[in-house]
Amino acid sequence: MSHFDVFIIGGGINGCGIARDAAGRGYSVGLAEMNDLASGTSSWSTKLIHGGLRYLEHYEFRLVREALMEREVLWGIAPHIVRPLRFVLPYHSGLRPAWLLRLGLFLYDHIGGRKQLPATSTVDLTGPLGAPLKSGYTKGFEYSDARVDDARLVVLNARDAEARGAAIMVGTEVIEARREGKTWRIRLRDKRAGGAERTVTASVLVNMAGPWVDRVIQRAMGRTEACHIRLVQGSHIVTRKLFDHDRAYIFQNADQRIIFAIPYERDFTLIGTTDRDYEGDPSEVAITQGETDYLCQAASDYFERPVTRDDVVWTYSGVRPLFDDGASKAQEATRDYVLKLEGDAARGEAPVLNGFGGKITTYRKLAEEALERIGEQIGKRGAPWTGSRPLPGGDLKTDGVGALEAELRGLAPELSPETASRMVAAYGSDALVIARAGLGRDLGHGLYEAELRWLVEREWAVGAEDVLWRRSKLGLRFSAAEVEALARHLDKLIADKTIKAA
Repeated sequence: MSHFDVFIIGGGINGCGIARDAAGRGYSVGLAEMNDLASGTSSWSTKLIHGGLRYLEHYEFRLVREALMEREVLWGIAPHIVRPLRFVLPYHSGLRPAWLLRLGLFLYDHIGGRKQLPATSTVDLTGPLGAPLKSGYTKGFEYSDARVDDARLVVLNARDAEARGAAIMVGTEVIEARREGKTWRIRLRDKRAGGAERTVTASVLVNMAGPWVDRVIQRAMGRTEACHIRLVQGSHIVTRKLFDHDRAYIFQNADQRIIFAIPYERDFTLIGTTDRDYEGDPSEVAITQGETDYLCQAASDYFERPVTRDDVVWTYSGVRPLFDDGASKAQEATRDYVLKLEGDAARGEAPVLNGFGGKITTYRKLAEEALERIGEQIGKRGAPWTGSRPLPGGDLKTDGVGALEAELRGLAPELSPETASRMVAAYGSDALVIARAGLGRDLGHGLYEAELRWLVEREWAVGAEDVLWRRSKLGLRFSAAEVEALARHLDKLIADKTIKAA
């Protein structure tokens, strides 16, 4: 029977971030994810690494400061998947006054120790940046944040954790966790192996199951007390490209909320998000007609050409597992994380650390705090380290993306500039490793056989959805017939053992 110092439930960004940090400090680590990595909240975000400008209005200065400090840290360790992005905030005379916007942006520039990212500036919207907007918007502000491929950030943390000795068990559900004195006895069901069950033990259990954190506590641990979780639904729409420049927009709405309109996957625009309380199974969440209409209308209030349902090519919706701080409105609920430790190893009771809330930008700080709590229970090992070591493929300078794309095209001239750019954005320097193996046949839209092999053998992908929607966003380009053909091809490769799944 395997024993781990730390066993983590949940393969989202927080679980994988803790696994990476813990393994790098020398703890033995196991992680179980019942579905695919990043198949929950961590792939449902607005794809931003940001401080959260609107959180300043709710006086969450500590959260904003920590998030702003993390922007450049994450950019430094993963410059292939974290990219700086300038945001244009049009001034709307009927909403927040200009002085308040300037004050908020001044704080945003200065409380987080910004070093490399450009500062806020005033912009004239009668020029190119305002061309897509209604004529009434003539001035605004431009500030810095960053974009991220959220699901790939999760996978890279899992890969690095595994490289440092962690056992990453994808498609594995924790069906029971029981204390036996100072040890947790954990029963697992491997859904990728026909439901085979096995048992492991651990000194510390870490519950990072996201929207399912309460279900783990109540079902797996057999407890019935109420917990502190608030499920908030956030939905996004993706439209055909609405503008040609490389900036994003942040729009104020009359309901005091904001939405973003972000250049996405070269040919599209991402618009979101909504905030509404959610009740029900998080796995069944879907965008509502009202949310679609809300996002279309909010964008149409600013864009000269109205955004309609006919423009929408894809939608996604997810549930944020926020800590219930008693806020009256979903949009006002804190995005800060809360870690609750129960049990005490010193008293002979196996500890469990339950995680609530949080945002993708601060996952690394959450992991560091979790390791402090774990160390207090079973002994500290090592110092914080994750902020200075690159994630897989991230061993390049923050301005080195263009040179890497050129090197990749020199190595594999059959790649189109668009595919080379996509591969570098996904894999960084590992794109060179993939290309050196021989790309093989193009399976559609620049997805070559060598990349497919990499995703299955190195990144736990087993199905077309894993490949097309979480390891990439090529699902935006594949037709239904092409998806079916890819699925058949992938199933055959795995069945024939031509590819060995991770």
